[in-house]
Amino acid sequence: MRITSLAHVALYTKDLEKSLAFYEKLGGRCYTRASSEKSSGVNLLAMVRLAGFDLELIQPGDGTEIRPVEGAWPHVALEVERIEETVAELREAGVDTFSTEVPNELPNLFGGIRNIFFFGPDGEKIELIEHL
Repeated sequence: MRITSLAHVALYTKDLEKSLAFYEKLGGRCYTRASSEKSSGVNLLAMVRLAGFDLELIQPGDGTEIRPVEGAWPHVALEVERIEETVAELREAGVDTFSTEVPNELPNLFGGIRNIFFFGPDGEKIELIEHL
């Protein structure tokens, strides 16, 4: 087996344009769009390059209900520098779904981290993490 890298992470969304705008606020850049015809409808797709990985946004064309649930993939974490500045920039850009007002200080976790969680437009949980 020769796995060489992470290709992308896929995320269902209710509204592709709203999700694209949200991930662009985080510094992402949409680099391609497509559609995939299914027997139940046409899925709209977009690939977003964000912080060194690709995020595939999928808007199902069959009216599938999008429900975030805690499961095997409970959140996506984005490494940042200067977490307070990053949070301030995101708030200024309109992100207002942070779970706490200030980042958590966890000096004994993973060699010391600071983190904060927030939610995307479809309830996806996102962590900003700064290693100390």
